[in-house]
Amino acid sequence: MDFTLSVEEREVRDWVRTFVQRELVPREPEVLRRERAGQPGITTDELRELQLKAKESGFWGVQTPEEYGGMGLSAVMTALLEAELGRTFVPFRFGGAADNILYHANEEQKRTYLLPTISGERKSCFAITEPGAGSDAKAIRTTARKDGTDWVINGEKTFITGGNEADFVMVFAITDPEKGANGGVTCFLVDRDAGWKSEYIDTMGEWGPASLVFEDVRVPETQILGELGHGFDLAMQWIGAGRYLLPARAIGSCERLISMAIEHANTRETFGQKIAERQAIQWMIADSGVELEALRWLVLHAAWQVDQGMDSRHAQSVAKLYGGVKANEIVDRVLQIHGGMGYTRELPVERWYRELRLLRIYEGTDEIQRRTIARNLLKGHVKVGGTLG
Repeated sequence: MDFTLSVEEREVRDWVRTFVQRELVPREPEVLRRERAGQPGITTDELRELQLKAKESGFWGVQTPEEYGGMGLSAVMTALLEAELGRTFVPFRFGGAADNILYHANEEQKRTYLLPTISGERKSCFAITEPGAGSDAKAIRTTARKDGTDWVINGEKTFITGGNEADFVMVFAITDPEKGANGGVTCFLVDRDAGWKSEYIDTMGEWGPASLVFEDVRVPETQILGELGHGFDLAMQWIGAGRYLLPARAIGSCERLISMAIEHANTRETFGQKIAERQAIQWMIADSGVELEALRWLVLHAAWQVDQGMDSRHAQSVAKLYGGVKANEIVDRVLQIHGGMGYTRELPVERWYRELRLLRIYEGTDEIQRRTIARNLLKGHVKVGGTLG
């Protein structure tokens, strides 16, 4: 059993680490200033400039297949990359990517949606969540009614990432009420100019999701993505495509936070001693260090399963659950170690505190992950202690 990174994996990791240190970390003070002023931390033009700078070194379309101009990196390499990006709260992502389900598009749809999205000319969003259908995606109520050769969509979606910026949406609607999620949900590609509207949702963190409203939005049958009635399968492919990448980014955040705690503990004095000498502080740092390493291996194991072509859903749920819970415990300890200063906005600890809280909610809450894990164990889909076969 060899846990050594390959030469290529090390090179990818080290390049991204350098990029983060040189290009992103220096922007943190300005990002904080803008966010406190109610502005986006980084503008669209700035993001594009950074993405093109990364592209000059070949970092474009990290998981996009090479035939579409991407790097086609493995799941393990992508997890390593995400961990490095997590070292900063600057909202950066590499360019050249598209939602995995867009590859199910027909040739005309690929020319209109997939390829322009990969090149950065177009922006998409994925819309299945509704006010009454979050964790229970099968409870969606948005409908699409056939009218001649068109479909007329009515309904509301909520907490849609990128919904305010997108110029087209992959929206899921009921096309056969009797079948519901079992063959009665269809995915439609709908341009913004077809008439749907978006509204910003103010949240605890800097994530700015949107609510989308569809009122008699008419689209031709050619806008169906995949097959009629098979939308729910596509939705599950989208949701399960990279759940391990969320806790992967948290690895980098926790590494940075623990480093901040160590530095503060070694410089801050109380009653004539560095607080690093206090057992309470030592235990908080020790627990955080252990949990970080456990999270790292849970994430990499889930990613390794993906690369092996194995069913990685259970391992990804384990990593997602553990990552969300422990990242929040770690950032809470780091804030506590910093005392009053940790609670202020002079330091970025509270910024991470708000950001990491979302990890326990989106793309499957803690409760949904526990439900999945428990079901797999109780029904024998996964054996206790069967990780190594």
